Amino acid sequence: MSTISDAESQIMRTLWARHPLSAEDVLAALPTEAGWQLGTVKTLLNRLLNKGALQAERDGRRYLYEPRVAREQWEQGESLGLLDRVFDGRLSPLVAHFSAQRRLSAEDAEALRRLLREHDDAA
Repeated sequence: MSTISDAESQIMRTLWARHPLSAEDVLAALPTEAGWQLGTVKTLLNRLLNKGALQAERDGRRYLYEPRVAREQWEQGESLGLLDRVFDGRLSPLVAHFSAQRRLSAEDAEALRRLLREHDDAA
């Protein structure tokens, strides 16, 4: 499957949350402050169909759309792609970068400690 753009990912998030939906239903579910237009939504739905991320079924005069790609599958591909493209596949520079940009909460720091302990126990 081809890469999903930021705008397309907003459409996918809407459909992962609830499906099947018509183009009009997708538009209604998107944040109104973003100023989405029905034509834009239909264009993005068609792109996602061509990429194989969605499937559509005719329902009278409209189409109902639903994901063909699980959210978890997309998240894995996106996160590994970011890791490979930006950090040469290495986790520690990624964590260092994000912790330098945004202070780690106590909860995040503890979660990282727990992951490291689990990693050490499994090794």
